[in-house]
Amino acid sequence: MCNDYRLEVDVASIIEDFDGLKIKIKTPERVPNLAPRADIKITDTAPIVRTGASRLEGELVQRPWSWPAPNKKPAYNFRSDGREFTTGRCLILADGFYEFTNPEDPKKRKDKWLFTKKGERWFCIAGIWRSNPDIGEAFTMLTMEPGPDIAPYHDRQIAILDRSDWADWLDPSVSAKDILKTLPAGSLDVEQVG
Repeated sequence: MCNDYRLEVDVASIIEDFDGLKIKIKTPERVPNLAPRADIKITDTAPIVRTGASRLEGELVQRPWSWPAPNKKPAYNFRSDGREFTTGRCLILADGFYEFTNPEDPKKRKDKWLFTKKGERWFCIAGIWRSNPDIGEAFTMLTMEPGPDIAPYHDRQIAILDRSDWADWLDPSVSAKDILKTLPAGSLDVEQVG
């Protein structure tokens, strides 16, 4: 599953794009300095937009990616199948994500593939955040059955949201089943990067 993603877009562009969707972004912890990052890995701190005071409001904060599961391994992906997520929804900001495939020869290194969304400089991944007694607040990515662009590379995928669904994802009264769906074939570009 996805354990590495990218965000190289500046925060001003991100806030401007949310304004275009009429989602007011608040920065309760002041506007974060988001340096471009080609690799955001498990346990790294990264920006998310979580539900604000109303449906058309979100809070831009930075939190660690993953919290410790009961077995102490990091919970960085969480199955969305059949769940509603009535609290703790967030948008994970990204402009690309990576998947890794095993080559036919198990002695060789895994192939690394970069997925980006066609026609969009950046996008949002559906996530949830929680407070954990060991690390404080942290987020994880939701996963689902793979869509046609991901299926040749992996048997699961992260839940990539259509731009028109961002405000609905921040509204916990909107059913997750109405929002979490695979993108149509041809929505993602893929290139081998490693």
